Amino acid sequence: MHGSTQQLQFTNFAIKSGVKPIKQSQRRFRPELVPEIEKEVDKLLKADFIREVKYPSWIANIVPVKKKNGQIRVCVDFRDLNKACPKDDFPLPITELMVDATTGHEALSFMDGSSGYNQIRMDPKDEEKTAFRTPKGIFCYKVMPFGLKNAGATYQRAMQKIFDDFLHKFVECYVDDVVVKTKSRGDHLRDFASCLERLRRHQLKMNPLKCAFGVSSGKFLRIRWST
Repeated sequence: MHGSTQQLQFTNFAIKSGVKPIKQSQRRFRPELVPEIEKEVDKLLKADFIREVKYPSWIANIVPVKKKNGQIRVCVDFRDLNKACPKDDFPLPITELMVDATTGHEALSFMDGSSGYNQIRMDPKDEEKTAFRTPKGIFCYKVMPFGLKNAGATYQRAMQKIFDDFLHKFVECYVDDVVVKTKSRGDHLRDFASCLERLRRHQLKMNPLKCAFGVSSGKFLRIRWST
């Protein structure tokens, strides 16, 4: 593993036995929304998050959602696909225990994954199950999209594999939130560098606008865990 990178794969896309694929009826959009939807689709194509697909067995509709800044976010209605998938019961950490685990540490750094679930690649054989219809055509995800039933459990399992030997020692993680904790402030840079190296090895990127580095335990808990 040393000196190499490994991008995460979303490999456990299970469908219940006997379930037939569903193609949702085409939805109509107000004419003024179409250019905005197409613009968002172009962004996803440019980011290499989606690809065009022909003759898929599953087709979902998109749901345009207006963000606080007035722009449109393109969400996908995965309700039918989610009903067909068994629940992944992989446990998520208990928030209260994570808070307790950070007490008594002189320095803490918080990192938030950039684009969240989209950093995990879909297994190629499962990509077309995420197909969705747009005014520009039918596309499917090459990365794990938001809205899938087991996305959170899948991401948590991946993070625990990545940080297996670091967890509960100097790293805690909840899905795409990562905390580096150090008892002595003088050792924090060493632990933080080890965490970054592990993230780099697995090609995981963090959002610098949502990070806080080297803060005290009290300040950290007030600004992060109390919200």
